Amino acid sequence: MDREWSVEESISVAAAPAAVYRAVSEVRRMGEWSPECRAVWARRGPLRRGERFVGFNRRGLYVWFTTSRVTVADQDREFAFRVDSFGLPIAEWGYRFEPDGDGGTTVTEYWRDLRTGRGAPFAELLGKVFTGVAPERRAQANRIGMRATLDRLRQALAV
Repeated sequence: MDREWSVEESISVAAAPAAVYRAVSEVRRMGEWSPECRAVWARRGPLRRGERFVGFNRRGLYVWFTTSRVTVADQDREFAFRVDSFGLPIAEWGYRFEPDGDGGTTVTEYWRDLRTGRGAPFAELLGKVFTGVAPERRAQANRIGMRATLDRLRQALAV
């Protein structure tokens, strides 16, 4: 099985881009949508570029935390953050928001694996130990999680 290094999934949401952006950039709400994220420690309100937060995650019996820094906070267009664990780059996660012409928004969630370079073997080992998912299966696990996240986001923002 060839390893995938990035994944994208999209969905239509019956809410304006500003409302969807506001919900996603309020990272403390991520536990409402994500099947892995259980809680986020961050200040209240939408986060800005450069701000940091901590995610507490669970997948079955596996429990782990990550530290993240917001890398893109382009109001109503895109929100992204870089995830690190023990100081090692792990992934970039993001959301793009495009008006769909009917008053709603096409939301695209994306993920890019950053476990490359000198620290990659250790970062991959940490990923497998803490999440129970081997690096070559992470993209597929994320694709499934992204579909669930986007569907829950759509349901939460339905007018």
